[in-house]
Amino acid sequence: MKGGLSIVTLLATSLTLVAKTFAEPDPNFHIYLAFGQSNMFGNGPIEEQDLTVDSRFQMLSTVPCGERELGKWYDAIPPLANCAAGMGPMDYFGRTLVQEMPNIKVGVIIVALPACDIQLFEKNNYKNYVPYDWMEPLIKELGGNPYARLVNMAKVAQKSGVIKGILLHQGEANTGQEDWPLRIKAIYDDLIEDLSLKADEVPLLAGEVIQTSKGGMSGIHNAIIQRVPQVIPNSYVVSSEGLDHQDGYHFTTPAYREFGRRYAEIMLALLNKTETPVDTAVDTPIDSDVDSDVEVDVDVNVDDIKEVDICWSEKLGYPCCKTDFVITPDNVVSTMDGEYGVVNDTWCGIVF
Repeated sequence: MKGGLSIVTLLATSLTLVAKTFAEPDPNFHIYLAFGQSNMFGNGPIEEQDLTVDSRFQMLSTVPCGERELGKWYDAIPPLANCAAGMGPMDYFGRTLVQEMPNIKVGVIIVALPACDIQLFEKNNYKNYVPYDWMEPLIKELGGNPYARLVNMAKVAQKSGVIKGILLHQGEANTGQEDWPLRIKAIYDDLIEDLSLKADEVPLLAGEVIQTSKGGMSGIHNAIIQRVPQVIPNSYVVSSEGLDHQDGYHFTTPAYREFGRRYAEIMLALLNKTETPVDTAVDTPIDSDVDSDVEVDVDVNVDDIKEVDICWSEKLGYPCCKTDFVITPDNVVSTMDGEYGVVNDTWCGIVF
């Protein structure tokens, strides 16, 4: 009889292990891919307040780093990109998301290199890139192919969760290059295809570089970054308006914190539209003026439209909409905190 019980116990244990092995990804574990150069890498000094993080915010190590092993999940205590990194926008991007979504875990995967040209992330062109001598060890640490490392780590993450967005901060090394948006589109398209994602479900968020008005050395590139939504319909530009810098190229630590929150605010607004519809809402399509026709269903509770603050875009770092509007369900959307704001065709700077 004891032998029979042992067999039953062994069988039950084996079935449990098999079930765990083939477990479905957790839909409440949201994964975000992040790539770029030094600002995405993280260049701000890490302070004591940054060392405490909710365990629901995780990072997947994309390089061996101290006790962190390649391809393993850890609490997202900075530095996140590698041991030589500092504070970056993804730190407070993730913190803001878990704060606002108490039932969601968030994981970030960062592949970024200081001073790198966008070419280094081009799937079929990275081999032609000639790096600085000091950059070679960092590239080698990523297996010699940053794009492939990002894809491989993303595939590891897909076993645990669901990819919800792709975040970018790059451009200083390509300042003024008119073809930059199309090159970003090619990388985005490759990621979507190689990871079996759907472009209408996985947005790209591209952050601006330091503004010229704040002393930014590459500020003229922001006009080019603003054109990304013209070639990638499901993409959004994150404003750097008002953010301070250290040296003309890199943000300060407080600015990185705020920048991360701005990335998060846009992502939260997108998640709110797609994942938390209001039962009493009226679905209203918003037509895009970009080259590709895109419709976004916006949930508007007509009963709640009483007083509309047309300057709510300032919360996301964008200038106030100055156009005169007629308040109707056709041009009003809800923010995450239940407030309402009027929307023109470019949503105060964010193109639908």
